[in-house]
Amino acid sequence: MTAEQAVKALISYGIRTGLIEKADSHWAANSIYHLIGIEPESDFDPAGGEEAELEDILAVLLDDAAARGRIDSGIASRDLFDTEIMGCLTPRPSEVQRTFNRLYEESPEKATDYFYKLSGDSDYIRRYRIRKDIKWTAKTAYGDLDITINLSKPEKDPKAIAAALTKKQNSYPKCLLCRENEGYAGRLDHPARENLRLIPLTLDGEDWYLQYSPYVYYNEHCIVFSGKHVPMKISRATFARLLEFITRFSHYTVGSNADLPIVGGSILTHEHFQGGNYIFPMARAGIRESLSFKGFEDIEAGIVDWSMSVIRLTGSDPDRIIELADRILTSWRGYSDASCGILAETDGTPHNTITPIARRRGERFELDLVLRNNRTTEEYPLGIYHPHNEYHHIKKENIGLIEVMGLAVLPARLKGEMELLEKTILEGKSVRSEASLEAHADWADEILRAHPEFAPAALAGLEDKTEIAAALDRVIKDEIGIVFSNVLENCGVFKDTEEGAEGFRRFASQVL
Repeated sequence: MTAEQAVKALISYGIRTGLIEKADSHWAANSIYHLIGIEPESDFDPAGGEEAELEDILAVLLDDAAARGRIDSGIASRDLFDTEIMGCLTPRPSEVQRTFNRLYEESPEKATDYFYKLSGDSDYIRRYRIRKDIKWTAKTAYGDLDITINLSKPEKDPKAIAAALTKKQNSYPKCLLCRENEGYAGRLDHPARENLRLIPLTLDGEDWYLQYSPYVYYNEHCIVFSGKHVPMKISRATFARLLEFITRFSHYTVGSNADLPIVGGSILTHEHFQGGNYIFPMARAGIRESLSFKGFEDIEAGIVDWSMSVIRLTGSDPDRIIELADRILTSWRGYSDASCGILAETDGTPHNTITPIARRRGERFELDLVLRNNRTTEEYPLGIYHPHNEYHHIKKENIGLIEVMGLAVLPARLKGEMELLEKTILEGKSVRSEASLEAHADWADEILRAHPEFAPAALAGLEDKTEIAAALDRVIKDEIGIVFSNVLENCGVFKDTEEGAEGFRRFASQVL
């Protein structure tokens, strides 16, 4: 496919997906030609382009631009350039908002279906990269957990996330979540956003915006963010906004990361929520023990049967849920219980906060309050309620909202490491003979002790290892799920023991 053929194919793609109409063909083609720096032939006609995959079309245009010196061949430059190309096809914000609002009048689902499709068709969500992510479910003591090895987004260092809170914000846009990103051309250290579109919302009387995550860890993974560049803060207003959002989009779950380092998400500098059309494992968990809060007998409350410490509030009146949630938050902010290792603050530094998640159950509202604490010690310098050292070979990063709900987002390095681990075991070699697997060696020894069918002696003489390879792959995936379950238990402030249960009851009994 030549560059000219790629332009025609891209115009055909735009018409086919509804990004543009046939009447837009010459305008869109001329915009793309100007951008890539090529003058079309005198008899050029944008009609009749072949039907091809978007990734293949863009690859032709990018390779051509790199060959002519228009861009360099690095991934960052290629991403900046293909986003600029797709910006030529993406409808203007006002048009997108009008369509969304018109469809919302028919049903919220139609509106979000349209907006989600647009975000993929415009290549803001790079579907061809998302498809490479590895996903499975693993059985654990807390039910099936969802596991994904993320191949489309780099890992974030916990210390770098904390440092960002004190860094002077003097760039434009100030961060990846500022509304000024819509249409921004980007730079090598900031992704292009010409194909990003936002839907304005009003939540609790303030301007907020809806978009989709470009990484899509689950179905319709959306981000809802404040129009102001203000740090994360869990408060009564947070609960009000979450419940207002699910009032308007009852088919979505929505939650907020906590507002403190270690227990928060990857961006603490801009207030935002994450949600989507997805049932998370925690939502399927039942109530382990009922709770009662004086004066709120109309609200069903209980401790969720989950690896972390979660209070679930359910009722038909969102204002009553907000009031009780605010009282629980206020109590938790100042709560200490040395017998459980919980200190509300040390030397004036606060440690207690909440990760809240809201959803609808028919006409009823449900709000989960996950109790968090970010205290560190010499033994646990990254956090007492953070993945412990013995699990860092699988998960070292902060446990944020998505993981709290039971979906593990694991680093891309695991793909190659697990493939090598399986290969090493199947060849009857010692895992410790591979330097790159040293971090997994103790864990692998435990797996082999539990599964002697994978020992070198058991594998010796096997000519066809297809079935045993599939069984090993399944076992390793199950064991990764168990590690993730253990990580979530690390993050629970009240452990799943009788002593932990007593501590949880003590806290609940003193909520004012």
